[in-house]
Amino acid sequence: MRITVRSKKLVEPSRNHLSFYRKYALVVFNTLRKPLFQKFLSWMLRREEIKKNKVKDVQIRMFPFKKENGNGLAGKCNSEGEILLYPKRLEFCRNQIQELGKENLNLYIKSRARAALIHELLHLRYVSDEERVRELTKKYFNIFTKHQPTQNSNAHNIAKMLFTQ
Repeated sequence: MRITVRSKKLVEPSRNHLSFYRKYALVVFNTLRKPLFQKFLSWMLRREEIKKNKVKDVQIRMFPFKKENGNGLAGKCNSEGEILLYPKRLEFCRNQIQELGKENLNLYIKSRARAALIHELLHLRYVSDEERVRELTKKYFNIFTKHQPTQNSNAHNIAKMLFTQ
C-alpha cells in the first residue's frame, strides 16, 4: 500500500490554510503508516477475504472534498482500487479545538483517518452495501482502539463523534 500526499486545488489557498492542511496531511500520513495499524489492516483484509492486490493506491488529499449536497467527504474508493482520503475543513477543526482542546482534536484527526481507511477498504468487498460497510467499520475501528496500549479518556467520545456524523 502506498500513501501519498497530493494537492488538487484550483484556487490558491492562503498561507495559513496551506500550513494547516500540510500539518493535517502529515498527521494522517504518519498515523496510517504506523506498523501496528498496518498489521491490523493486514489482519482485517485477511479476515474479510480482501486481496491486498485490490488496493492499487491510497492517497491523502491536502484539501477537503465537498459533495454537491454541501457535506464533506472523509474518503472514497473507486473500482480500480484507488482510495482517496480527505481532511475536515479548517473551520470545523477550529471549532473542535474550542470544544475538545488541541490534543483531542489530534486524536479525532487520527481516529477519523483510521476509520475512513477501514471504511474504504471494506468497500472493496462490499461495493454498494453502505449499511454493511458502516457496521463493519465501527466493529473493526472498535477492535483496533480497544487494543491500543495507551487509551485516551476521550477516545469513547471521539468514536461517538465519528459514527454519528
